[in-house]
Amino acid sequence: MKLSDLKIIVTGGGSGMGRHFAMRLVEAGAQVAIGDVNEAGLAETAAMCKGPGKVHSRKLDVADEADVASYVPWANGAMGGLNGLINNAGILRDGLLVKKDRETGQVKTLSKAQWDAVIGVNLTGATLMARDVVAKMVETNQKPGVVVNMSSVARHGNRGQSNYTAAKAALAANTVTWSKEFAPFGVRVGAVAPGMVETPMTQGMNQKARDALVAAIPVGRIGLPEDLWLAVKFVLECDYFDGRTIDVDGGLSM
Repeated sequence: MKLSDLKIIVTGGGSGMGRHFAMRLVEAGAQVAIGDVNEAGLAETAAMCKGPGKVHSRKLDVADEADVASYVPWANGAMGGLNGLINNAGILRDGLLVKKDRETGQVKTLSKAQWDAVIGVNLTGATLMARDVVAKMVETNQKPGVVVNMSSVARHGNRGQSNYTAAKAALAANTVTWSKEFAPFGVRVGAVAPGMVETPMTQGMNQKARDALVAAIPVGRIGLPEDLWLAVKFVLECDYFDGRTIDVDGGLSM
């Protein structure tokens, strides 16, 4: 699919990778609907998008089913159609499932609130978006179509990220599931799994943990949003790519 033919939703478009993807898509001539809970971030992204394409923005909480149900038809109307989705919205609420304080001996556990928040955005939200976007494509007989899920290298398992790992592993697995389910409708589904990438989310990490993780990356540096865009662009453009996950992690093994 040509990027200039895309009428695509990018979730988490208020910052980080979502912002970068939106900018690149507009530069390429696509129509892009960006959604995020951060309305100020959306406004900044919209102002930064330059090119022959067009950006449309509206607040979106992907974990809210009613919000998703109203956003998708809005985006379809704003862009005059809908044939793509980048499931990029995500959050971190890291913590060990069980830990013991070295000084006090107190046992602490990962709260259900931490679990629910990450699963709600990173998995349930992505699923709701894929469901409603593809349903709209089928309803309007729009094809071909494409969905790009943002998974993570953490899907293989990473200490202190039970919630994040569960969500990203499920998203990679459902990339295969959905590719099979959506094939009759002419919709491809691919996933991109970042390693550590320079975004506001990772900039908030504990510095010691961040330094240790960067030191473990064979290419010797943290990833940049442009590194991930190259993979997303491939999934969008290659009509023979379907049901697979591309790791873009600098060779990092967790």
